[in-house]
Amino acid sequence: MDTYMPKPADIQRKWLVVDAAGQTLGRLASEVAAVLRGKHKPIFTPHMDTGDFVIVVNAEKIVLTGKKPEQKFYYHHSGYPGGIKADPYGKLLVSKPEKVIELAVKGMLPHNRLGRAMGKKLKVYRGPEHPHAAQKPEAMAIKG
Repeated sequence: MDTYMPKPADIQRKWLVVDAAGQTLGRLASEVAAVLRGKHKPIFTPHMDTGDFVIVVNAEKIVLTGKKPEQKFYYHHSGYPGGIKADPYGKLLVSKPEKVIELAVKGMLPHNRLGRAMGKKLKVYRGPEHPHAAQKPEAMAIKG
């Protein structure tokens, strides 16, 4: 018996919409990352992009538990000596809530060109509106 390998023509991509209001960041990100990878499908293959498109709305209403808004930091570097910058997640959540979700999901995807291709299927919006109505997205429920 041969191992089944899906052809690119066999992969059917759906559009799913997730409401992030009141959801915990890590729990939402892990569910979204699994859908972007395609782990919820029976044709999942680790070396292929079999996942669906995911639209996350209400990114500004995501929740961090405990003291994480003050104690967790987002670091980035300019490339120059001494050029490291640190922003607390609470500040980033107010100014760029889309980036908080994108970074959390990106960290749960493969760190190679396949993961970058999967990350392009994630669309995050601050408020409840999104411009993807023409794709007829289905609602996706997050457990927990």
